[in-house]
This record gives sequence, C-alpha cells and structure tokens, in this order.
Amino acid sequence: MPRYALKIEYNGAPFAGWQRQNDQPSVQQTVEEALRKLEPDAPGIFGAGRTDAGVHATGQIAHVDLVQNWETFRLTEALNYHLKPMPIAILDAAIVDTAFHARFSAIRRHYLFRLISRRAPVTHDHGLVWQVKHSLDLEAMQVAGRHLLGKHDFTTFRSAQCQAKSPVKTLEALNIERHAIPYGYEFRFHIKARSFLHNQVRSFVGTLERVGAGAWAPEDVDKALKAKNRSACGPVCPPQGLYLSEINYPEDPFER
Repeated sequence: MPRYALKIEYNGAPFAGWQRQNDQPSVQQTVEEALRKLEPDAPGIFGAGRTDAGVHATGQIAHVDLVQNWETFRLTEALNYHLKPMPIAILDAAIVDTAFHARFSAIRRHYLFRLISRRAPVTHDHGLVWQVKHSLDLEAMQVAGRHLLGKHDFTTFRSAQCQAKSPVKTLEALNIERHAIPYGYEFRFHIKARSFLHNQVRSFVGTLERVGAGAWAPEDVDKALKAKNRSACGPVCPPQGLYLSEINYPEDPFER
C-alpha cells in the first residue's frame, strides 16, 4: 500500500479549521471526501498542522495510504477535479516511504501573517489580511519581536485551550517586513519554529501590533513573556491574516 504526501493550498474562510469535525466543514474532511471519489475505502489523511477556523495555507502537507499505485500527476489532477468548487488545491503529490509522517516527521513549520495598515478598506485582499486603520512603527515591532526569539516558556502566548504537554518552545525566527501599498503599508510577519502552541502566532502578532501602535513599549513584550501568565498577553489578532506557508522535513518529499 503506497504512501503519498500531498502539498495543499487553501483559503480557510469557509472551514472550521483543518481538523475533521462532526458538524462543521473542515479542510481535512473535504480532501478525504475527494480521495474517496477515487478510492471508496481510502483512509483518513494526516496533516502537518492543525490550522484554526479562518486560517489559510499555502504549504500544508498531509499524507495518506492508498491501494492503487497512482502516478502523482494523475492523482493531483483527479483530486483537484473532485475538490471543485471548494477553495482547496493540491499543489503536488509524491510517493514517500511508509515511515514518513506529515506531522511527526516535520522539523520546522513556517507561518506568514499579513497585516495591512491604511484607512481605506481592503478590496482585493478582503478576508485574506488583518486590517488596522492606524499607522504602525516597524522598528518598534522588530525590537519587541527579538525578545521572543529562542527557547522560552510561552505560557503568556498560549491559548487556555492548548493541549500541548509543555509551554516550552524554541522560536527560531520572527522577521517583520514592510511593503508599500496604495495609500498604506502591508506588514508581513515571517515566523518559524519546530512546533507551535495553540494561538501562539496570533498572540504574538496581536501583541506586537500594540507595540507598533504605541500602546506598548518594546520592553513590555519581554515583561509579558517573563510573567508566564495568559492575562499578560496582548489581544489575540483575528485569523484571516494567518497562513501556514511551509513545512520542512529532513528530506524534501517533493524534490524531483
């Protein structure tokens, strides 16, 4: 029974998140239903990251075991046909070793958060970014973000519903870029670590936005981190600007 890795892109707006749920649409269930159009007894798929409701992906990875030996291009084309009209695309497929696991074999996860600062409402990016109307100080956010790098107890930036056994994680990178757009700016937060706590990225961005707006000083982020108390966190930002952008493995399963 061959194992296939799938690289998946999706707009998270219509879904209650990645993970299969009993009474709400999910990305996982939608892909599984498409697979069962090809193989009625196809088992469930396993994803690398459990994105929340409204969160998008440009590089989610999942794996599935199928009975048939599919040519990967045909598998991709067939799945995309059966996924229409849902906003999910299979970007690539690859045959992998049976030891490969989309979640547990991953060594790094990359997230992108898009934040737009301008007065006029966004149109083309509506539902794909978080918008604020006030200006933001890039340098202040960059200084504040450096306090979060490295290995820490991130209890402050962890959802009360988080099921991780430990709040200790190692943040490898938190880079913020500013790009000019018509009548405003887009700020892009590039964040990577081996794994994340529930709501950790959105807690980071929501807190750093307060720094950029001048409501917090950069050193207040360090104080919040050291408090190890959820009440010390800034506001959790909305999900629509967040993208699971890339998953790294010891060997790239899609490298031809």
